[in-house]
Amino acid sequence: MDDAIFQSVYETILQRDTRYDGVYYVGIRSTGIFCRPSCRSRIPKPENVQVYKSIEEAREAGFRPCKRCKPDNPDQHGPDAKMAQAVIDLIQERYPEPLTLDKMASELNISPYHLQRVFKRTTGKTPSKQLLHTRLEMAEQLLAQKEQSIAEIAEVVGFRSVSHFSDVFKKTVGCTPNDYRRKIQ
Repeated sequence: MDDAIFQSVYETILQRDTRYDGVYYVGIRSTGIFCRPSCRSRIPKPENVQVYKSIEEAREAGFRPCKRCKPDNPDQHGPDAKMAQAVIDLIQERYPEPLTLDKMASELNISPYHLQRVFKRTTGKTPSKQLLHTRLEMAEQLLAQKEQSIAEIAEVVGFRSVSHFSDVFKKTVGCTPNDYRRKIQ
């Protein structure tokens, strides 16, 4: 591999860029393991790095898969994306409940700090922003139907009071729930 190509590959390792996960794999001579380019373990010295186009190629060269980034896992983006999806699924199922970061972390058997950090890095937003987004999405769907009052919708989607729901809705959507309902009808 020529130096310019190796340098750009090594740059993706330094940045822990997930775009190249599954495109190539990084063998680390000093440890005998191979990783995804985005692996969060210690960054290897350039002289210890060998790049492979496939998992089979890395294994044939005598490397074993990393236990941290699990490059042999079929999920393209690895365990971080899997955890983020688990949080999103949990929020989708239980958004009306008073979900806190601690409750979500406990449910998924990870620390709140780790959950927050990985979710934000993977999705670009915090779990609480995701929860709020989900609640407001559901509120918009319910406001499009005429059956329920604003107070009922606020309670159904998990807000503690109608005034809190109205304030958050107006800040996020740009109008009150009543105005929103009038606009879409």
